[in-house]
Amino acid sequence: MEDVSVGYAVDRPVLQRLNLRIDDDDRIGLLGANGNGKSTFAKLISDRLAPFGGTLRHDPQLQVAYFAQHQLDELDPDLSAYELASRALDGVGEATVRARVDGMGLAKSKMDTPAGDLSGGEKARLLMGLATIAGANLLILDEPTNHLDVDSRAALVEALAEFPGAVVLISHDRHLIGTSVDRLWLVADGTVRPYDGDLEDYRKSVLDSRSAKARDDSARASSGSNDRQRRRDAAQKRQETAPLRRQIAKIEAEIERFNSEIGTIDEKLADPDLYESNPTKAATLAKARADAARQLAEAEEEWLTATATLDDAMGG
Repeated sequence: MEDVSVGYAVDRPVLQRLNLRIDDDDRIGLLGANGNGKSTFAKLISDRLAPFGGTLRHDPQLQVAYFAQHQLDELDPDLSAYELASRALDGVGEATVRARVDGMGLAKSKMDTPAGDLSGGEKARLLMGLATIAGANLLILDEPTNHLDVDSRAALVEALAEFPGAVVLISHDRHLIGTSVDRLWLVADGTVRPYDGDLEDYRKSVLDSRSAKARDDSARASSGSNDRQRRRDAAQKRQETAPLRRQIAKIEAEIERFNSEIGTIDEKLADPDLYESNPTKAATLAKARADAARQLAEAEEEWLTATATLDDAMGG
């Protein structure tokens, strides 16, 4: 990509100044707040959105597989996994098609079940399998774990490790990003650029920017022509928002606890002998880490929502 811009209206591009390169063995995780353009970028590199300007070049033999959660609703509910796979593998014999469906992680008893009767996780596995069934060499995943259970998430990590092509991943699942990508790109301020830090650096930068905004808004609210009245108003707002501030402090403590818990588990999982000497313990620790990572992500989202509410309250 050279100076590429893209969006949904030519006069209001979502992303601009894109100067990036994706190679055939890249594993890239996209960071950024919701609404900043991560999905727009995914649609650009999967040819679902054409660039407004600049130059985008790719190998003529490139095959892109794209998976997004909204596609769950686009599956024909009346067709079975076998029928959908047979359509994707036009002209391939039944035995081969069934073998490919079996490799998607669906139980054999579900191969002929209408897609509309599958669970959310089964639909997600089916869609993932259909996305890559034709032999893609660039895999784009937009929140792939939302409907997956712990075992399916572990299977996805293994599948990504074995996938021979490039991967671009959008996910709030910190464990999935931490185990599946080796480069991070930040989607912010209307563009996409390489991010030099790791996931913990990004988390801290988000928390710091929120805190700085809250301090700035509070400072602006307390200045002006009527400082005395503003001080009284600020004191009243602090009193009114005291429960919310206590909630935020509690969430921050939980975030620290989850981070500490994940760090402790990671130290134990880093022992290569654990997987041979006590595979049951290793599996238990992996599940505990996934649970802690999920709780951490939920706590961070709760923190962001609570601090935004506090910002609004102090600004009102």
